Amino acid sequence: MNPILAILKEHNVSDEQAKELFQTLTENPMMAMAVIGQLGIPPEKLQQLMGLVMQNPALIKEAVEELGLDFSKVEAAKAQLQQ
Repeated sequence: MNPILAILKEHNVSDEQAKELFQTLTENPMMAMAVIGQLGIPPEKLQQLMGLVMQNPALIKEAVEELGLDFSKVEAAKAQLQQ
């Protein structure tokens, strides 16, 4: 299992909530931070999660694919943020 999804599961985040998070990430990355805040994950775990993503950004792609979502939308959202 993808480490991002494993941390979410460890904190009782359902598959549906994880899909919602990644769907929000693809549509509006800034809103994804609000969704993460509502999941009730302790700050130290969020820090660990961010460290994993920073060290290995490919984990996001793996998580998106594992959830059955379209990674091209993540790329489009990323490009939009860089403008």
